[in-house]
Amino acid sequence: MADVNAQYNVAAPESLPVRIAAYQRRRMFDRFLQACGLPDPEATILDVGVTSDRTYEASNYLEAWYPHKHRVTACGVDDASFLAELYEGMRFIKADALDLPFAERSYDVVHASAVIEHVGSAANQAKMIAEAARVCRRAFFITTPNRWFPVEFHTVLPLVHWLPPRIFRDIMRRTGRGFFAAEENLNLMTRTDLLRACSAAGLRDFDARVETASLGFWPSNLLLIGLRRGGGAA
Repeated sequence: MADVNAQYNVAAPESLPVRIAAYQRRRMFDRFLQACGLPDPEATILDVGVTSDRTYEASNYLEAWYPHKHRVTACGVDDASFLAELYEGMRFIKADALDLPFAERSYDVVHASAVIEHVGSAANQAKMIAEAARVCRRAFFITTPNRWFPVEFHTVLPLVHWLPPRIFRDIMRRTGRGFFAAEENLNLMTRTDLLRACSAAGLRDFDARVETASLGFWPSNLLLIGLRRGGGAA
């Protein structure tokens, strides 16, 4: 995945879709804290897939909202080194979600928000889950938009993403959205896809489940929560 963050920013910063996304991210952040037993002043957190974007209020929301910033390491393919300057004690490391440069059980909790749909193939999505599980001691928390929500968050288009992927990608190319036609840039997931990727990741030591966050009555986001059996004891 290249350093192409700006191409994901289709909606204007103060637009309704961006405000809704910020609202949902606050709700998912609260779910993250609850699921992973946070905030904990002693727990270390790895946030995978941080962005160089500063135009959206809720970009890098964990770094902005988590109270114990010196316990957070942010990593991603974008240059987000400004986070270490902005938040005292925080670290930034340039790293690929598919090949994290950390030893097993290096962090208590691994978090990744809206990253897994951007790592490419289904095999890569399973690999990302496996890497998050390998690096965490206690838990991992991975979010992604729900493909079956009627509006696609990246393009802000309704319904076309429900078409078979080949047809959806052709429409993206024909309407000047070729960036989103490439699987490595956007590979949307359903709950079934996420569970299948979780199974392919081989999570033998984890209890994993998929929850949802809804807008109104419709699930808009999928939350993959993995808790290591035994609470992370070596």
